Parts: sequence; C-alpha cells; structure tokens
Amino acid sequence: MKRFLIRTYGCQMNVHDSEKISNLLHHAGLRPAAAEAEADLLLINTCSIRDKAEHRLYSDLGALRSWKSERPRRVLAVGGCVAQQEGDTLLGRFSHVDFVFGTHNLRWVPSLVEAALAGERGVQVEETSSPERFDLPERHPAYAGERVGRAFLTVMEGCDMFCSFCIVPRTRGREISRPAAGILSEARALVARGVREFTLLGQTVNAYGRHERRRGKETVAGTLGFAELLYRLTEIPGVTRLRYISPHPIFFEEELIRAHAELASLCPHVHLPLQSGSDAVLARMRRRYTAERYLAIAEALRRARPDIALTTDLIVGFPGESETDFEATLRLMREVHFVDSYSFKYSPRPGTAALRLPDAVPAEVAQERLERLQGLQRHLTFEAHRARRGQLTEVLLEGLSRRGGRQWMGRDPYHRVVNLIPPPGEPWSVGQSVRVRIAEATPHSLIGEPLDVGQAIPFEECATGIA
Repeated sequence: MKRFLIRTYGCQMNVHDSEKISNLLHHAGLRPAAAEAEADLLLINTCSIRDKAEHRLYSDLGALRSWKSERPRRVLAVGGCVAQQEGDTLLGRFSHVDFVFGTHNLRWVPSLVEAALAGERGVQVEETSSPERFDLPERHPAYAGERVGRAFLTVMEGCDMFCSFCIVPRTRGREISRPAAGILSEARALVARGVREFTLLGQTVNAYGRHERRRGKETVAGTLGFAELLYRLTEIPGVTRLRYISPHPIFFEEELIRAHAELASLCPHVHLPLQSGSDAVLARMRRRYTAERYLAIAEALRRARPDIALTTDLIVGFPGESETDFEATLRLMREVHFVDSYSFKYSPRPGTAALRLPDAVPAEVAQERLERLQGLQRHLTFEAHRARRGQLTEVLLEGLSRRGGRQWMGRDPYHRVVNLIPPPGEPWSVGQSVRVRIAEATPHSLIGEPLDVGQAIPFEECATGIA
C-alpha cells in the first residue's frame, strides 16, 4: 500500500474533510497518486444534499469494479454524507467496497485501511458529540495541500436547525463547536507554513459557540462568540484575509455585523443562504426568518460595509411554491442584487419533513423557474462585474486559468474570479498576491491588468475599489 487517491463530491466541508484524510494518510506513510491507475487506495468522499450526487456515487461504484479487480490488494472505501446515511447497506450492495466511514470518523481511516489489507470489511459511522474528533495531527511535512496560501479552518460541525428539506442533521449530526484554543493554534501553525487567507467552516458557522455560551460553559468548553473568534483570528500576525461559510440568517448578531465594519482583513463578501423570497415557502422550509428579516440583514451589512458582495443559495420548485411565491424570490434577488447564487430544483431527501408536504411542483415547472432564475442571476452578475471596471484590487493567485495560454486566475477580496496575464519576464507562483486594476468584465469573471508583482495593496484601498 503506497499510493492513494480521493474523489470528493459536494460542499467546502467535504473538500476540507478530504484534506484532513489526505493528511492522515500522509502520516500513515502513504502518498498521493497522480491518477487512479496508479492508486492502491481509492476513497470516495460523498455528498447527499441532493439525490443527483447520491446517484452519481452508485454509478461510480459500479464502474469501479474493474478498477478493483485489475490489481490485487487494492482498497476501495466510501466516506462522507452518503456513508453516514447508508452505513453497512453500502457494503451489502457493493461487494467490492472494503470499508465505509462516516463524517464523525475521519481519524479512523488509517486503521480501517490496515484492517482492509488484512481482509476485513468494516463500517465506522458512529456519531460522537466529543470535541476529540477535531483533534487531528498538524500538516505532515510532505503534505502541502492544493490551496497554497489559503486554508479551510473547521470551527463547528453539525446542525440543529432541521430545515424541512435538508438531510444535513442526519448526515453531520447535531451542532458541536470546536474549542477556540485549537482553532487559533491551527491558524498559527498554518500561517507559519505560508497561509494568508482562511475560510472558517461550519454548517451554520455563525452559530459557533452558542450552546456552550447559553449553558454557561464557556470556560469549560473553551468556545467564544463567533464575532469574538473573528477578532482573535485577525490578531494573528500574517492573517490578511478572513472569510466564513455558511452562516444562517437567524444567527446574524449585531457583533458580527459590526465586525464587518471594523476588521480590515474580514473580506467584503458574505455568502448568506436565502432559499426563497416567499414567506409562505420559508415557513414550510422551517427557515425561521422572513424575507423582511433577510433584507434587514443585507441592509445592515451594506451599512457596515457599503461595498460588500452578497451571494446566496436558492431552491425552486419546493412543494406548494406558487408562481406568486416564485416571483417574490425574483423580486428579492433584484432588491438585494446578489453578485452570484447557487440555485437548484428541490430534491426530496430521505427522512426529511418536506417528504410529507402536499402540492408537489411538476418537474417541468420547476425546470422553467430554475432557468428564469438563473437568467436573472446572470444579468445581476454581469451588472456587478461591469461596475467593477477601473477599480483596484488584490488578487491571490490560484494557478493557471482554464482559458489556457499564459493566463493566470485568482480571487479578489470579494471572492470574484479574476483572470490576468503576467508581464513578460515576471515569474508568478501560486499563493502570490498581485495588485490589479480591473480592465474588463465578463458574465462569469473579471479581467485584470497587473500593476506590480509581489506587493500587497493596502486592504482598505483595494476593498473600497479606489480607482
């Protein structure tokens, strides 16, 4: 057993879980394979937020029978949300799968690999409320990660909201917040390795610490208020950008909004899931806020940071959604002027309350609404991009652009993709900051002209778009 490969489906939490697994396997003596043909171990880290992702897993597992049989002692494993949801059912359905591990059991992966090599098939999907599941080893010296200069930072996991459409409480468990000391320690270690931008992760990330504080256990559990955690992180020398995803509207406290006004390194971008602009649909979704309350949060964020970029999640075709409900969503999209959105047709998920709701929306109606919504979003995105022309910004380089040639791409503080070409003779590297003037807007990204290389523009200047 020498080489491993991880396929990852789903959200940023899944991407970061795959990074944690990769680090654990490095500590166990394995190294990444360049391609599946070279891999001795293949892990699929799954998503079950929509049925399409779950069906993709089953299709992939069927196709991997031949991969498994090509070489003796190959190991095939399934982790993530579908693994947590289905458990040993996956072993019964797919005889060539060696082990299954859930979202709370990443640290057991190396021992499950050893057991598989000894001929044992295993399942590890037990839930735990212990913060010990956050106690993972620091980055192995041989593991650089794929996000040079940037890193995810888990601050909490699980969800207690039980929205009627969402399977996450079943696959990720109940809310648990990580002690602040561990978060700050990991951030300092990553800064020492060159990380400058952190994205804080949690299913309802701004609910961080709320149970422990409410129960009066702050000194025992070691958590803080979410805004206070942001302030502590910005005090670490070397932290130049800070983001978080995904917050829930009902946990947007005044302290968090004030942080956007006061913390220069807190990026002027918030991804704030809306799901629907109709109060009737929001009530059936059990979202616990109204369109008016959502709009008030957006307005408060804009008062705190006038240039803030707001993005969101939207669901169309939820049971009982009328044309009037859908029009309310379009109206709120225009009012907030989202810079971007992730939009989907409602997908029934096992064990969720929405399965019992009447008045299913016909598939063709949901599809037509999705296309109208996405058409509006393309218009809003292009408008937002055109308004950026002539502005200065700072781009953190992520690598060569998919457009090919000499063009690079990176993201600015607003989380927008910026494509740019290095000046002749200027060697660029991933993780480098480049000062840029926005020269051109496209419907999906921005085109930048580099002004100089290797020098960070003052964050206050780049974030306010001074031309």
